[in-house]
Amino acid sequence: MTNSSELPTTPDIINGIQQVGIGVSDTKTVFNWYRKHPGFDILLFKDEAPATLMKKYTSNAVCHRNAYLSLNMMGGGGLEIWQFMDRKPQKPKNPIITGDLGINAMKIRSNNIAKSHETLRSLELKYLTDIIKNDVVGDSFYFQDTWDNLVEIVQDNYLYTKTHFSTGGVLGVVIGVSHMPDALHFYRELLGYGTILSEENIRLPLNTGGRKNGLYRKVVLGHSRPKFGGFGALLGPTQIELLQALDRNPNKIFDNRTWGDLGYIHVCFDVSGMKGLRHRAASLKYPFTVDSAQSFDMGDAAGHFSYVEDPDGTLIEFVETHKVPIFKPLGLYLNLKKRNPTKPLPKWMVRTLRFHRVLQDL
Repeated sequence: MTNSSELPTTPDIINGIQQVGIGVSDTKTVFNWYRKHPGFDILLFKDEAPATLMKKYTSNAVCHRNAYLSLNMMGGGGLEIWQFMDRKPQKPKNPIITGDLGINAMKIRSNNIAKSHETLRSLELKYLTDIIKNDVVGDSFYFQDTWDNLVEIVQDNYLYTKTHFSTGGVLGVVIGVSHMPDALHFYRELLGYGTILSEENIRLPLNTGGRKNGLYRKVVLGHSRPKFGGFGALLGPTQIELLQALDRNPNKIFDNRTWGDLGYIHVCFDVSGMKGLRHRAASLKYPFTVDSAQSFDMGDAAGHFSYVEDPDGTLIEFVETHKVPIFKPLGLYLNLKKRNPTKPLPKWMVRTLRFHRVLQDL
C-alpha cells in the first residue's frame, strides 16, 4: 500500500517526442548524414559512458556506449544516435517485415513534401517510394537510409523556426503491435494519444522489396492535449501510428538481440512530473522497468529518465530534463527544475540552441 506522503503532489505532463533512439555502428557517420540531408544539424550533446542502468536490456552486462543527440530547429523531436563501444552491434536475425513488433519506422515532418522528395531522390537511395496522397494525416513517402532504417516523410505545416531545409524533426513513429485493443489502451491511457486521426484496414508492402502485400489494421493517433510546456513548442504536434498484421504472426524486431543493436531502439518522450508519471504508470499496470530515480548526467545535459514497455515489449523512454547546455565556453546552462512545467519556454531562449549548430562534417 502506498504511503500518502509518497503520492505525487503535481500531475505529470507529456510534452512531446523528445527523440527516437537509433542503434548504429558509427555515430559520427550517421550524424553527418542526418545533419547534411534531413537537417538535424543541432548537436545538443555527445557523450561516452557506461549504460549502467540498462543491464536489464543488455544481457545483464554494463555496456559502454557513445551517444549523440541531434535536433532540427524547424520543429520536431530529435535523434539519439547510439553506438556500442565494447561490442559489435548486431543486425536483426531476419529481415524486418512491416508490422513486426517494435518500431518499424520514424516519421519526419516536411513543410514541402515535393521538395523533400526531390532532395532525397537526388541521393540515389536504394529505396524511395512515390508520394502517397492522404488528405487526413498528410501526404507522405518512405525511404530507407544508408543503414536500412525505414523513414516516412509526412507533409505537416507546423513550423517552429524557419530553416533552409524542407524537412523538420521527428513527427512520430510507426509501431508494430500484436493486438490493437491492448496497444490502444497503452498509448491512450498512459501517453495521452486519445485522438484517432485515421483508422482503416489496408494492404501494405511486406518489405522494401514491395512484391508482396499484407493485410493490416492501421490506426494513427494524435495527442489529446493541444498545449504543452517546456520544450513542447519546439517538439510540436506528434503522431503514433500503430500497425497490426491481420494475416500473419509478426516477429519481435529485437528478439534475441540487445537494446542498442542496429535499428530503432526506443522512442523517448519529454515529460514533467516524473514522480506522478511513475505512480500513474504503476496504477495502469505498466510499471517503470528502468528508473534513474533522481538524476542522470550525460556530460552536457542532466535530468531524470525512465523506461516502460508497451504490451509487446517496445521500449518507451521518458526524460524529465533538468539542465540543458546553451553555450559551454561561457558555462551557460538552462536550468529547468524550478520553471513552471505548464509554461512553454520563451522562443528566444529555445533559439539559443542554435549555438550548437554544426556546419560541416565532424
